[in-house]
Amino acid sequence: MATAATMPALGAGISPDLYPSEDDLVYEEEILRNPFSLKLWWRYLVARADAPFKKRSVIYERALKALPGSYKLWHAYLRERLDLVRSLPISQPAYESLNNTFERALVTMHKMPRIWIMYLTSLTEQRLLTRARRTFDRALRALPVTQHDRIWAPYLALVSLPGVPVETSLRVYRRYLLFDPSHIEDFIDFLITSQRWQEAAERLASVLNDDSFHSIKGKTRHQLWLELCDLLTRHATEVSGLKVDAIIRGGIRRFTDEVGRLWTSLADYYVRRGLYEKARDIFEEGLTTVTTVRDFSVIFESYAQFEQSALSAKLETVEVSDDEGDPDEENGKDGVTKLTKKFLHGFWLNDDDDVDLRLARYENLLERRPELLNSVILRQNPHNVKEWHNRVKLFEGNPARQVLTYTEAVRTVDPMKAVGKPHTLWVAFAKLYESHNDLENATKIFEKAVQVNYKTVDNLASVWCEWAEMELRHKNFKKALELMRRATAEPSVEVKRRVAADGNEPVQIKLHKSLRLWSFYVDLEESLGMLESTRAVYERILDLRIATPQIILNYAFLLEEHKYFEDAFKVYERGVKIFKYPHVRDIWVTYLSKFVKRYGKTKLERARELFEHAVEKAPSEDVKPLYLQYAKLEEDYGLAKRAMKVYDQAVKAVPNSEKLNMYEIYIARAAAFFGVPRTREIYEQAIESGLPDKDVKTMCMRYAELERSLGEIDRARAIYVFASQYADPRSDPDFWKKWKDFEIQHGNEDTFREMLRISRSVSASYSQTHFILPEYLMQKDQKLNLEEAVDTLKRAGVPEDEMAALERQLAPAPAKVPASDGDRVMNFVSAGVESQPDGRKVTANSEDIELPEESDSEDENIEIAQKDVPAAVFGELAHTAAEDQDKGAAAEDNGSNSHLGALERIKRQRRQ
Repeated sequence: MATAATMPALGAGISPDLYPSEDDLVYEEEILRNPFSLKLWWRYLVARADAPFKKRSVIYERALKALPGSYKLWHAYLRERLDLVRSLPISQPAYESLNNTFERALVTMHKMPRIWIMYLTSLTEQRLLTRARRTFDRALRALPVTQHDRIWAPYLALVSLPGVPVETSLRVYRRYLLFDPSHIEDFIDFLITSQRWQEAAERLASVLNDDSFHSIKGKTRHQLWLELCDLLTRHATEVSGLKVDAIIRGGIRRFTDEVGRLWTSLADYYVRRGLYEKARDIFEEGLTTVTTVRDFSVIFESYAQFEQSALSAKLETVEVSDDEGDPDEENGKDGVTKLTKKFLHGFWLNDDDDVDLRLARYENLLERRPELLNSVILRQNPHNVKEWHNRVKLFEGNPARQVLTYTEAVRTVDPMKAVGKPHTLWVAFAKLYESHNDLENATKIFEKAVQVNYKTVDNLASVWCEWAEMELRHKNFKKALELMRRATAEPSVEVKRRVAADGNEPVQIKLHKSLRLWSFYVDLEESLGMLESTRAVYERILDLRIATPQIILNYAFLLEEHKYFEDAFKVYERGVKIFKYPHVRDIWVTYLSKFVKRYGKTKLERARELFEHAVEKAPSEDVKPLYLQYAKLEEDYGLAKRAMKVYDQAVKAVPNSEKLNMYEIYIARAAAFFGVPRTREIYEQAIESGLPDKDVKTMCMRYAELERSLGEIDRARAIYVFASQYADPRSDPDFWKKWKDFEIQHGNEDTFREMLRISRSVSASYSQTHFILPEYLMQKDQKLNLEEAVDTLKRAGVPEDEMAALERQLAPAPAKVPASDGDRVMNFVSAGVESQPDGRKVTANSEDIELPEESDSEDENIEIAQKDVPAAVFGELAHTAAEDQDKGAAAEDNGSNSHLGALERIKRQRRQ
């Protein structure tokens, strides 16, 4: 109570709201006992956290007066004051009070960077630039250098604000670079933003000259170089003191992927400085030095745009001058201008109206584009023969340029590195002179061309042939022959020895063995020379061992034309000794046909020896035509028996794929010479000779047809039975259809059922799944086969009563039941001998079955009963059991089923 009574006297100027309340007495008494305890003051502030700031400020001030060196108190106090003024405009006096508080705090907190940053940030927000700058300087002086990096970041943000004098910012940045030179890129960006182009270019150049520089922004030296080039070219008038031309050319040499852009930048630099002719020179130099089409396109587009802009600007200037008149002439200038015009009058380069010149430049540039582009491609690979030809085509109508281009091409292209055929350049060069009737120079070109060391002999041979063809076109036949003799002459021993000593053998040494050259030479000799000279050339080709089968044939044909038949046959003999199969095949065929045609029967034994020798050496795939020729020889001039022997040898020698065709020929010729019965042996031989399955089946069908035509039905049926093992009923229905037709025409019910049984057996052998089918499916399959037989007879037109007779044969009847006289005899006769009603005995198969055109369709809605075990499983046992059962019920069946048709009786029998 005493403390409360004395408070008014202590603070007469303080508002009563700021005095301690009853609740504060506890904290006040503790503070009085220990005023220098930070813990007590902090407890007091925490307890009054909800009090007005003015009351809390009094507590802060009292605490800081007792503890001026407490960082915790100063930081909390300043934070609260900052939060208090944050929502106020900067013109309020509270900001000044805040700044004074910061100043008082820095008296003791000048080593605390966080206090400095709070103060500097507040000054920056208040836009007190001068005071903030000085405070930043004070902070840098007060704090140790290790903590300067925390001050420089807001300092640079301050000087980068709008409204800050550029000079001030530059000074601050320069000081910062003394502290941390690695951030020079930020300074360069600032210089560029501030449009200080000169210093930005100098700083960027210094960075590029420093080999130890490492970009903190991750930029490569290439990127920095391009930035420098862009800076120099875009601000060519503002930047001085730097050798722009040397800098950009250094970039062109070092950075080959941006050559086009750098050349364009250099030209742009001179354009901005008003040196237009120098810019044109740069563009031209760039177009003639780049090696990629992409760089060429960049430079050419910039060059064309420059010329177009110059032309458009001049046209606009001329139009304005025409509208307004010449102001110099109206006002009159000093005497110097008049004197200049007087001396330069009449010079077209000094003409102000140079629209035509600029237009001509622009058009010339567009016309030169194909040539310039071709030059770029040739700089990529100067040994590209095709591009040299394309370059010559660009100068059509200008022979002088074409000659210069060919001269440069043959001088530049290295035959060993050439892409394409380098000899075509020499040939085209010579033809250019020939087209202008300058044979003398064309001959000189060919003389030089044949001395070039080409990569292949064929190239050199082509040059010689083209040279000879040129002489032929101009009727110089003797010279053409002389050229060929010269080209095919073998080098002397001395020349070969000299070349061997050098170790580098040119193609001229091998030219005399060029087949192309000799072929051309032979053609010339045949057309222009004598027979003796032509034969000499052919003999030389054979001696050099470079002949081909076609040359052998041509040589032989030449001799035959001149009636030297024996010599021609000797040539054939040499050919068959030189070559092997398959190359010798044509020679043998031609040789044998010519020999047979020439001598025929007179030298039959010699012809046989030739054929035997030919077929002995021939492989199986090439022997067929030789055997056919051999057999034809025997048929025409020899014995038929020998011809058959040849055919027999042929069917054994040809490959399996050709055996069927060969057997067909063999059979046809045997039938023609010895009759059809003789072919049986051949058919049997063919079937047993190991033919493929499909060919065996085909041969069997033809053999069966032969036997059928001869009336040997049983032999034909036996052949069908044998062939059935090669025919799957599901994949080869044609075979079974033919056999079925055969049985319908010539067989009986037993043979028909046997055919069905064989069909099922073969089908089972071709399909393993048949043996694991359920019993009811096997039974169903059997019933379906029986139904198929019945349906086949119905479709053939067998009536019901005749089908009843068939039933009596299918189902065994009692042995002693005689047939009534009224029963009709079925046309589908038995294979044995049957008695007719009139007592006559006829032989089976006397004629084809005469089937009526009637049919019944009573097989609809048939219920088929299933058996536990199919009858086919038991074979003959089931058949015997069925006979015993039928004997006991024969009378009943005859009585009850006599009125039913054959089809119904068969169905009922199956149900039983």
